[in-house]
Amino acid sequence: MDFTDSPWTPENSCSASSEPAETYTTPYVRRPAPVPGNENVTRCARRPAVLLSSRILFYPKPPRPVQPTSSPNAYKILVVDDDPDIVELLEYNLRKEGYEVASAPDGRKALEVAPQFNPDIILLDVMMPHLDGIAACRQLREIPKFKETYIIFLTARAEEFSEVAAFDAGADDFIAKPIKPRALMSRLAAYVRRDKDPQVQVESIEINGLKIDRTGFAVYQDGRKISLPKKEFELLAFLAASPHKVFGRDELLQNIWGNDVFVLARTVDVHVRKVREKVGDHHIQTIKGVGYKFNTDN
Repeated sequence: MDFTDSPWTPENSCSASSEPAETYTTPYVRRPAPVPGNENVTRCARRPAVLLSSRILFYPKPPRPVQPTSSPNAYKILVVDDDPDIVELLEYNLRKEGYEVASAPDGRKALEVAPQFNPDIILLDVMMPHLDGIAACRQLREIPKFKETYIIFLTARAEEFSEVAAFDAGADDFIAKPIKPRALMSRLAAYVRRDKDPQVQVESIEINGLKIDRTGFAVYQDGRKISLPKKEFELLAFLAASPHKVFGRDELLQNIWGNDVFVLARTVDVHVRKVREKVGDHHIQTIKGVGYKFNTDN
């Protein structure tokens, strides 16, 4: 049989069927038929997997910014420090806890910001340019609206004379750096609870021409009004509420400053001296080796 005279076609193949022959292609080279009109479209190659190092996979993400609270009842805190890193750390943690926060880089700027912001608590550094924290605290206490504002020093100056100078200027608390955010937040929460917890107490006390108005946080000596910072007022009112009873320093610290605040026993002595300078020496009597008591004798 001469195959050259009869070229192979599907019709004269060995199959007798009239159906068209089936076409086979190799599976791994099969390509989909192009869609008419899209012959020029090119397909992107599949991106190979890339194994990232653990250093990249577990790199900590920066904290998301916390927006200040819009609650009208939020406590306002003014942060005064010349270190921008400390200010940023405090602002983030305070806003996270729901406080409304403002800041100032030195004591002079704090005196400008405070009357506009009206803070409930002021966190104050000692060593700052232009006006240091001790001088700023004294000037803040001279402003009537800040007589009852909590002023807390946050400073690297941990010497006793710095602490005494801070309390002499009118500070309520003294905390040495480095700052521990969680401990600081707990301490601030204790101040807030103390303001919000109602206490059953006598509204006013009158002894030897001295009138103590608890509701108005005012003291009158023979009709003359005497301005006292918050802690000095609380100390005087606490002693006057139990005349002739002797209180030790530790007991006064617990009742006036609370268990959540760590201050030295020397703090009581400083506050007693400041109260005596303003209302007279004869109202608070020292019992050597024991403590203090309120004296009702003329």
